Amino acid sequence: MMEVYVAGGLLAEMLSFARDRHPREAVLLLRGRTAKEAITLTDYLFPPFATTDSISASYPIHMLPIDFSIVGTAHSHPSGSLDMSPTDMNNMYSRISIVIAHPYGPGDVAAYNKQAERVPIRVTG
Repeated sequence: MMEVYVAGGLLAEMLSFARDRHPREAVLLLRGRTAKEAITLTDYLFPPFATTDSISASYPIHMLPIDFSIVGTAHSHPSGSLDMSPTDMNNMYSRISIVIAHPYGPGDVAAYNKQAERVPIRVTG
């Protein structure tokens, strides 16, 4: 089973960004390394030309940088739901998708693989 590893400081930054964007959704591109069924997140990027509102976040996929270290995306759900929406599932193009839910605390984060199955997140350091 796949697992996602993220440093505590990096997770805190992602939570803070989502909190600052509330009540709009936040969206990030996640960089990292993969090894078998483990993904270690190293940092994030802001997708170019992203647009967000209270129920969605999007960006033009053709404007993404050519960066093979991008392993996934993270976005917030101001509604408080940790579940992936049908739109989230249909638009997932990378290895993982992380959902950060209101009120954006350490327990308000879930990761999903390409099959929209929830996978464990391990906080390190």
